[in-house]
Formats: sequence, structure tokens, C-alpha cells
Amino acid sequence: MIDLHYWPTPNGHKITLFLEETGIPYRIVPVNIGKGEQFDPEYLKIAPNNRMPAIVDQAPADGGAPISLFESGAILLYLAEKHGRFIPADIRGRAEVLQWLFWQMGGLGPMAGQNHHFRVYAPEKLPYAIDRYVNETNRLYGVLNKRLADREFVAGDYSIADMAAYPWIVPHENQGQDLNDFPHLKRWFEAIAARPATVRAYAIGEQFRTTPGVQSEEQRRILFGQTAASLDQGKPATAGN
Repeated sequence: MIDLHYWPTPNGHKITLFLEETGIPYRIVPVNIGKGEQFDPEYLKIAPNNRMPAIVDQAPADGGAPISLFESGAILLYLAEKHGRFIPADIRGRAEVLQWLFWQMGGLGPMAGQNHHFRVYAPEKLPYAIDRYVNETNRLYGVLNKRLADREFVAGDYSIADMAAYPWIVPHENQGQDLNDFPHLKRWFEAIAARPATVRAYAIGEQFRTTPGVQSEEQRRILFGQTAASLDQGKPATAGN
């Protein structure tokens, strides 16, 4: 059994995509990031970066004590290796998957995340920041589109590299991107969206989605206003601290 500490964000969706594809038993433990639950001291024991998702594997392969992991890319890799699914066994295929997994973790996710922040959430719309991240997101879409010109999925067969990238393409409109500009990417996107496991994973996310976006200044402080002191105190910074 996997305990999945989760909220329906792109990084959260990555893990439900994998779990729904494989049918591995799991239990969702909601972490409402808008309420600051990611700063709970008990949660920080398994996710010291106070972000989600995180997992606790109650039945690791070595038969020992439960294993906890944070960082969505590390979780995908751990689960893929444990179950021998969605990552090739051969050295060349594995290398292909890993480089594109890390491409998403180091490029597409952070750049699209900053794109969302400055276009959608920032109280002050800064043209330089918006242009910077919209343009870089566009470049990364172009990289992915070119990669997909001669293959069905990012690394050949469907893999954790696709599961990592897909949720960051879902909000393409909020990123100022038009999938019609990227025909190979659009074909890939539509193919993954139609997978039954993808449909199930996103339906699960809707069960936990409450109000859209950032609804208050307190939520803004919780999501975007944290410092090292927040971690030391074991609680998010709010108007009173």
C-alpha cells in the first residue's frame, strides 16, 4: 500500500497517473496547500521541503520499515523501478527516459510554474517577468514538439517521462500557449488525455479541488510568501507572524 500525500496540482497529478496506470493499491492523504497543511510538523517528517506530493511505501521491496519520499520525479522513478513498469530495463532506453524526466523537473515544471505565477497569481503584472517565462515556456514546448515529431511518446513507449510532462501541458492556456502551434505535441497530448488511467487520475483530482486559484491574501502568503523561518516554526507565515 502506498500512502500518497496529495493535492491536485501538476506535480500531484504525476503520481496518480502512475498509480492509476499500474493499479497499485494506494490511499490518498489530502494536503490542502491553500490552508498551509504542507507545513504540518508531521508532514515535514516525510517532506522536508514542505511541498507535495510525497509518498510513504508501507511495503518496500526489502521488507523493511516504510520508505518515505518527496519530489515528484524521485517518486516516479522509485515506483517505476520497484514495479518494473514505465521505465525500460535496458541501459539505453533507461537513459532516454531519465534525461527527459530530468528535463521536465529542471525545465518545463519550474519555467511553467513561474509562468503561472506572473501571469495569473502575481498581484502586480510585470511585463518583463511575464514575457520572460511565457517565451521560455514556448521554447520548451518547441523542444518537446520537435522530440515528438518521429515518435509516439517522449522516450519511445509510454513512460514516467510522459507522466511527468503531461500535467504541465494541461494548463497550456494559462501559460499563454496554443497547442495548434505544436502539432506533434498536440497529438501526444490528446493521446495521453484519452488514456483511461489519465481520465481516472484527473477525476480523482476533482474530488479534492475546492475553489479555483488564490482566493485571499492569506492564501497568497501561504503559497508564495514563505521563508526559512516558516520551516523552523513548523507553520506557514500568515498576517500575524
